[in-house]
Amino acid sequence: MEGDLAHIGAGLAAIGSGAAAIGVGNVAGNYLAGALRNPSAAASQTATLFIGIAFAEALGIFAFLVSLLLMFAV
Repeated sequence: MEGDLAHIGAGLAAIGSGAAAIGVGNVAGNYLAGALRNPSAAASQTATLFIGIAFAEALGIFAFLVSLLLMFAV
C-alpha cells in the first residue's frame, strides 16, 4: 500500500516537469512579443531570455528529481 502511494506522489511531483515546459513557453513567448515591438532592444535582452529559460528548466529538473526520490528512495 505504501509503495502505491509513493508512485502516486511521484506522479504528482512530475506535474512540475509539465509546468516547467509551460514556464519556458511563457518566457520565450514574452521575449518574442517584446522583440517584435522593439527590435532594437531585442539583442540586449537575449541574456535575460536564457536566464529565464534556465530557471524554468531548473524547476522542472528539481520536480523530476523529487519524483525519482519518491519512487525509489521512499
